[in-house]
This record gives sequence, structure tokens and C-alpha cells, in this order.
Amino acid sequence: MKIKDINWKDISYLKEGNNTQRKSYEILKRINIFEVLKDYNPILIGTIPIQINIESSDLDIVCEVENFVTFKEVLVNEFEIRKGFKVIENSIENIIVCNFYVDDIEIEIYASKNHSEKTNGYRHMVIEARLIEILGKDFKNKIIALKKRGLKTEPAFAKQLGLKGNPYESLLELEEYYDDDLKNLK
Repeated sequence: MKIKDINWKDISYLKEGNNTQRKSYEILKRINIFEVLKDYNPILIGTIPIQINIESSDLDIVCEVENFVTFKEVLVNEFEIRKGFKVIENSIENIIVCNFYVDDIEIEIYASKNHSEKTNGYRHMVIEARLIEILGKDFKNKIIALKKRGLKTEPAFAKQLGLKGNPYESLLELEEYYDDDLKNLK
């Protein structure tokens, strides 16, 4: 399936993916997390959706929240029983991060007032997916190798592409590039 054809809001694409994606789909469906969070525009982001995960990768879900008190209540009511459950609130940045484990896979929910598709995490994932599709399997394997050596995802992409400056910002600058321009980065 082509990256442009994936509806990132519908996790059913995971059913046709690799073993980790299929297992992730089963876990997410079993705990009904997208139904629980449906009012908050949840989107699975990160390395598992684009198949560059390593053994320690988690399931990251980004949400859009207006009322943090109500959102925290939903998290506590639905997931407090889960292993390692914790909620961290940052009122200065207006974010909530919730973590817990299901079947030894960590799930992290990141909530802010930003529209889910406008968050840096989502935007990074989309450009990373485009880069992998354009630059191919060898490029993808090099990213995974860098991650296995301890680099975070965005710094791994920046290193492999020779991007200068802050890797998180540099990657976002590539959003506006045409595919042919991205091919020339390699």
C-alpha cells in the first residue's frame, strides 16, 4: 500500500502489516482505546505505523483536547488498572502524557490543544513515511540500524540525510519538498 493511500486515523492498515503491527492492532482493538478516545481525534503515530520500530518501540497515540480535567478522568477511569499506569500533566505547555503497558508493550498517549494532525509527532511520522517510500528499503534499514544503536528517530533521519541543525525542525522543513527533491537528499 502506498503511503499516500493510508488513512492514518483508521488503524485497520495494521492488520495487513508486519508481526508487530498485527500484534499492535490486536492490542489496540482489545482494549478499545480508539473508541474510548474517539472524542479526542486519536491518531497512532511513531515508528510502528511506518515499520521502523525496534524492540523497545512503544505505541504512541496523539490526541486533541480542550478540557484536560475531563480527559484525565477518561484516562483514569479506562486505563488506571493497566500495568505501569501514570499520568503527567504539564499545565505550562498544556499537555498530558499518559503511559501504561498492555502485553509488555508500552502505550503512550500524548494530548495537547493542537489538532492531532498538526502535532509535530504526526507531521514527523508522515514525512518519515514519505522518505522511506521514496528512498527505499536500504534507507529504511539504515534508519533502523541507527535506532538500534541508540539514536532517536528524528536524529536518525537527520544523520542519514545529512540534515544540519535541530533534527526535529530540519525534518519538518522537508514537508514542503517535492518527491524529486527528497530523492536528491540521499
